[in-house]
Amino acid sequence: MVFAGKAASAYHTAKAIVNLIHDVARVVNSDPRVGDRLKVVFLPNYSVSLAEVILPAADLSEQISTAGTEASGTGNMKFALNGAITIGTWDGANIEMAQSMGEDNMFVFGLRADAVARIKALGYDARLHVEENRQLRAVTDAIGGGAYSPGAPERYRGLVDGLLNHDTYMLMADFADYAATQARVDALYRDPSAWATRALLNVAAMGPFSSDRTVREYVDKVWTAPRR
Repeated sequence: MVFAGKAASAYHTAKAIVNLIHDVARVVNSDPRVGDRLKVVFLPNYSVSLAEVILPAADLSEQISTAGTEASGTGNMKFALNGAITIGTWDGANIEMAQSMGEDNMFVFGLRADAVARIKALGYDARLHVEENRQLRAVTDAIGGGAYSPGAPERYRGLVDGLLNHDTYMLMADFADYAATQARVDALYRDPSAWATRALLNVAAMGPFSSDRTVREYVDKVWTAPRR
C-alpha cells in the first residue's frame, strides 16, 4: 500500500498521520505472516515525477473523501487511465467517472451527500459507530493504545480522541461499508481475468476526461476558434 503527500509540515494532525503511517509500516513490513505480500510505503513530497511512477503501478485507487466535500479531483482519473480500479465515495470526480464507466465497475461505498447532511442535522455521534462495530473498535484501540508506537503509547491518543469527539468527515460512519467493500475488492482480485476486465472497462471509459476532449470543447465553446 502506497501513501504519498506533501505540505504536511505546517499541520499538526497531518504530521501525526504521516508518523502513524510510518509506525504502521514498521509493524506490517516486519510481520512474517504477510512476508512480501503486503508492504506499506510512504513517499514524501508528492509530485508529478512521483506520480509518473505510482500511477502505472497501481492496481487500486483509493478516493475516499466524504460525500459532499468535493475533495476528489483529477488524480482518480489519472489512476483509471493507467488501469487502476477505483474504490471511492460518491463524491467529486468519482461521480462523473462512475457515470461514464457504469457504477458497477467502480467500488462505491459510504454515505451519500444527502445522508451526510441528514445525519449531521439529527446529531452525529462517532462513538456510537465504534461501540457497534467490533472491527472499528479494535482499530481505534490499537492506534490509541500504542500498538503501533510501543515506545510512546500515548503518541496517537490525540488522533483517536479527535475522531471520537470531532469526526468532521464522518469517517467512523463510513468505516463499516469501507471494510465490506474492501472485501469485495479482495474477492475480485482473486480472479485475475475478472479484475483485468474491470480494469480495461475503467480505461476505456476515461475518454471523456482526456485532454483531447477538453481542448476540443474549449475550441468550440470558449475560444470559438475555427478548426483546420
